Amino acid sequence: MIKVAPSILSADFSCLAEEVRKVEIAGADMLHVDVMDGHFVPNITIGPVVVQYIKRHSGIPLDVHLMIEKPERFADAFVKAGSDMLTVHIETISIPALKKLKTKLAAQGVKLGVSLNPATALSRIKPVLGIVDFVLVMSVNPGFGGQEFIPSVIQKIRKLRKIFKGDISVDGGVNDRNAVELIRSGANILACGSYIFGAKNTKESIERIKNAV
Repeated sequence: MIKVAPSILSADFSCLAEEVRKVEIAGADMLHVDVMDGHFVPNITIGPVVVQYIKRHSGIPLDVHLMIEKPERFADAFVKAGSDMLTVHIETISIPALKKLKTKLAAQGVKLGVSLNPATALSRIKPVLGIVDFVLVMSVNPGFGGQEFIPSVIQKIRKLRKIFKGDISVDGGVNDRNAVELIRSGANILACGSYIFGAKNTKESIERIKNAV
């Protein structure tokens, strides 16, 4: 089943509760929440307090994408705030620390995902594919919303699907046109920002992604 995860980075933060409810009613399967620290990526977004308030207004899972340095230091705060899934970047955490984090999150019923940037080789995450619940492939260079999709990640997804049976998520520049190739390559969770929050008809935009193939 193809799942759509609207990325709230592209939402109107002046009425965030309404934006969250809008995409949920329109058929979103989960919410993608980008957390940026201004160090790992050149932007600063939100912290656990905002995640806590999003959780109050959401009935679907929150995938909190930690684009931050030393994510293991902040995991507890984001889980307490209501994260159902935590995604950490392989570029920011050691393999021993990631394994330790997996044990901690599993005990709390929280799923762990590992992400990699477009320029990061697939070999970097191979040692942890046996322990993570899902993989998030970045299809833009992280830091800002509204970027153009990088086509070369398609081949990376194809290779990943051959060696990983879990969920494969894609984040960055996703729309109904490139969704076709992404799904055929093996992705089954598509994080969409401006394509959904900038659409005139939210429900139709989500349905176009789910029915792309």
